[in-house]
Amino acid sequence: MTSRIVTLFLVGLLMALGTAAQSQTATSTVPSVEQVAAIYPEIDALYRDLHQHPELSMHERQTGAKLAERLKALGYQVTTGVGRTGIVAILKNGDGPAVLLRTDMDALPVEEKTGLPYASKVTTTNSDGVTVPVMHACGHDVHMSSWYGTAKLMAANKERWHGTLILIGQPAEETGEGATAMLKDGLFTRFPKPGYALAIHDDPTLPAGQVGFTTGYTMASSDSVDVTIYGRGGHGAQPQDTVDPIVIGARTVMALQTIVSREINPRDPAVVTVGVFNGGTKNNIIPDEVKLQLTVRSYKPEVRKHLLASIERIVKGEAMAGGSPKEPLIKVTPAANATYNDPELTKREVGVLKKILGDSNVVELPPKMVFEDFSEYSLAGVTATMLYVGGVEPAKFAAAKQSGAVVPGLHSPFWAPDREPTLKTAITAETAMLMDLMAK
Repeated sequence: MTSRIVTLFLVGLLMALGTAAQSQTATSTVPSVEQVAAIYPEIDALYRDLHQHPELSMHERQTGAKLAERLKALGYQVTTGVGRTGIVAILKNGDGPAVLLRTDMDALPVEEKTGLPYASKVTTTNSDGVTVPVMHACGHDVHMSSWYGTAKLMAANKERWHGTLILIGQPAEETGEGATAMLKDGLFTRFPKPGYALAIHDDPTLPAGQVGFTTGYTMASSDSVDVTIYGRGGHGAQPQDTVDPIVIGARTVMALQTIVSREINPRDPAVVTVGVFNGGTKNNIIPDEVKLQLTVRSYKPEVRKHLLASIERIVKGEAMAGGSPKEPLIKVTPAANATYNDPELTKREVGVLKKILGDSNVVELPPKMVFEDFSEYSLAGVTATMLYVGGVEPAKFAAAKQSGAVVPGLHSPFWAPDREPTLKTAITAETAMLMDLMAK
């Protein structure tokens, strides 16, 4: 992003903040553009450091240590090792509401191809003993850096809010196990249970400087289903002497497509995708078995239950119809529950952000079928919402929209957020929401 565009963005934000400062609403407590600009060099340096040194899920030890050290220096009471590698930082500031702000910390096994001077060159050994490249391809470095910037501004403006601020650095969002691990380790029993939980996520479908929101269901539940279909192998030239599991598997894949198209209400989003079909070793050998691997997505619990039950019914039915010598093996591994944004809380914070950023910079987004384990906090009884922060350089975003080109997205080796306006917008949004909920 050019310096002129950054300047114009900050001037516009400053004008909005100046208008908000004249209001008697809670948004008058939002830190100024000058405050955000003053801390930005430190935030930018942290972002580049985190981006260059990513760590995989449940291995975020150095990442957590960097954040914990900085929060301790700000006066937060910090506990490490929560849920294995998570951190909890608490700042008590008198009587008032308890509010949680989450960042995730883990990176992905992706080889970075952005060409940036601070690109990750990290490789590591994963939990299966395989050497893999590592990259913050989902923007968790943006989340952590802005989270720390917000922590810094909240500590510097204690006279303008009251209550208990709970900041958590959560491990293993990408694998869907981090939130559950922290909750099982006493997140809401060893530490104050919040009334509200907030989070942001960078987004490749919005230009930097904008914030997106979804009311109600915003991300899907996710289940992995592993299926083994058994046959009786033999010579490919003598199929009459075999039970061909590849044919049974092929029929199964096609039959599975009818679940969403014929069993689920068209108004209820659902996905059943077969991502892996493995079987056989040679073109003239019929194997003894084939393996299918599925991902299953939905929002409503009753739809999720129906999808999984139908998968089991169809897999077993096709195996029986094909003469399988034994019943197929079906293993379901839940990854995450659906993420639900509380409508009242979301509407309230959208109103706050529109007053700060302007109506045109706070836009409604459609729900996504990806998953996020931020869902676990609301399921634990906390009113929660997650908002999105645009990460694409505005000129590139406009050009891509006009040409129909697709910009790199999350989990891409080319994902590179336009870091200055993205980070500043994220800090402003997080601080504004916290100040609103904890205003004196």
